[in-house]
Amino acid sequence: MGLNTETINKDSHLVISLDEKFDFAKVHDFRQAYAELPSSVKVIEVNLAETEYMDSSALGMLLNMQKSMSEQVSEFKITNCRPQVARILKISRFDKKFAIS
Repeated sequence: MGLNTETINKDSHLVISLDEKFDFAKVHDFRQAYAELPSSVKVIEVNLAETEYMDSSALGMLLNMQKSMSEQVSEFKITNCRPQVARILKISRFDKKFAIS
Protein backbone atom coordinates (compact mmCIF):
# COMPACT_ATOMS: atom_id res chain seq x y z
CA MET A 1 0.00 0.00 0.00
CA GLY A 2 2.58 2.61 1.03
CA LEU A 3 0.53 5.76 1.10
CA ASN A 4 -2.96 6.66 -0.15
CA THR A 5 -4.71 10.01 -0.40
CA GLU A 6 -8.38 10.86 -0.59
CA THR A 7 -10.33 14.12 -0.48
CA ILE A 8 -13.68 14.18 1.31
CA ASN A 9 -16.30 16.73 2.36
CA LYS A 10 -16.53 18.45 -1.02
CA ASP A 11 -12.74 18.46 -1.39
CA SER A 12 -12.21 20.46 1.81
CA HIS A 13 -10.56 17.62 3.74
CA LEU A 14 -7.51 15.63 2.61
CA VAL A 15 -6.84 12.25 4.23
CA ILE A 16 -3.34 10.78 3.90
CA SER A 17 -3.29 7.12 4.99
CA LEU A 18 0.00 5.36 5.64
CA ASP A 19 0.94 1.68 5.91
CA GLU A 20 2.92 -0.15 8.63
CA LYS A 21 6.06 1.98 8.39
CA PHE A 22 6.22 5.76 8.36
CA ASP A 23 9.91 6.42 7.82
CA PHE A 24 12.47 8.08 5.55
CA ALA A 25 11.49 5.85 2.61
CA LYS A 26 8.18 7.76 2.42
CA VAL A 27 9.66 11.29 2.19
CA HIS A 28 8.97 11.79 -1.52
CA ASP A 29 5.52 10.18 -1.53
CA PHE A 30 4.42 12.04 1.59
CA ARG A 31 5.50 15.39 0.18
CA GLN A 32 3.73 14.65 -3.11
CA ALA A 33 0.52 13.80 -1.22
CA TYR A 34 -0.02 17.45 -0.26
CA ALA A 35 2.16 19.30 -2.79
CA GLU A 36 -0.56 20.37 -5.22
CA LEU A 37 -3.69 20.67 -3.15
CA PRO A 38 -6.74 22.49 -4.42
CA SER A 39 -7.37 25.72 -2.53
CA SER A 40 -10.59 24.19 -1.17
CA VAL A 41 -8.64 21.93 1.23
CA LYS A 42 -8.73 23.34 4.76
CA VAL A 43 -8.12 20.17 6.81
CA ILE A 44 -5.32 17.64 6.44
CA GLU A 45 -5.70 14.37 8.30
CA VAL A 46 -2.87 11.85 8.56
CA ASN A 47 -4.44 8.46 9.21
CA LEU A 48 -2.04 6.14 11.05
CA ALA A 49 -4.45 3.21 11.58
CA GLU A 50 -2.04 0.77 9.91
CA THR A 51 1.18 2.35 11.18
CA GLU A 52 3.16 0.32 13.69
CA TYR A 53 6.50 2.12 13.34
CA MET A 54 7.56 5.70 12.81
CA ASP A 55 11.00 7.26 13.06
CA SER A 56 12.34 10.77 13.54
CA SER A 57 12.14 11.50 9.82
CA ALA A 58 8.38 10.89 10.00
CA LEU A 59 8.15 13.51 12.74
CA GLY A 60 10.11 15.88 10.53
CA MET A 61 7.80 15.20 7.59
CA LEU A 62 4.77 16.07 9.70
CA LEU A 63 6.36 19.34 10.85
CA ASN A 64 7.41 20.26 7.30
CA MET A 65 3.88 19.60 6.04
CA GLN A 66 2.41 21.81 8.74
CA LYS A 67 4.91 24.58 8.11
CA SER A 68 4.48 24.59 4.33
CA MET A 69 0.67 24.34 4.39
CA SER A 70 -0.17 26.56 7.38
CA GLU A 71 -1.30 29.50 5.24
CA GLN A 72 -3.88 27.39 3.38
CA VAL A 73 -4.88 24.72 5.89
CA SER A 74 -6.58 25.62 9.16
CA GLU A 75 -6.51 22.21 10.87
CA PHE A 76 -3.99 19.36 10.98
CA LYS A 77 -5.05 16.02 12.47
CA ILE A 78 -3.28 12.77 13.22
CA THR A 79 -5.86 10.02 13.63
CA ASN A 80 -6.25 6.36 14.53
CA CYS A 81 -2.89 6.10 16.29
CA ARG A 82 -1.88 2.75 17.71
CA PRO A 83 -0.58 2.95 21.31
CA GLN A 84 3.13 2.75 20.41
CA VAL A 85 2.77 5.49 17.78
CA ALA A 86 0.67 7.66 20.09
CA ARG A 87 3.40 7.35 22.73
CA ILE A 88 6.07 8.59 20.27
CA LEU A 89 3.87 11.55 19.32
CA LYS A 90 3.16 12.43 22.94
CA ILE A 91 6.82 12.17 24.02
CA SER A 92 7.71 14.43 21.07
CA ARG A 93 4.98 16.88 22.18
CA PHE A 94 3.15 16.67 18.87
CA ASP A 95 -0.10 16.88 20.81
CA LYS A 96 0.71 20.61 21.12
CA LYS A 97 0.84 21.09 17.33
CA PHE A 98 -1.68 18.54 16.00
CA ALA A 99 -5.10 17.25 17.00
CA ILE A 100 -4.28 13.62 17.82
CA SER A 101 -6.76 10.80 18.22
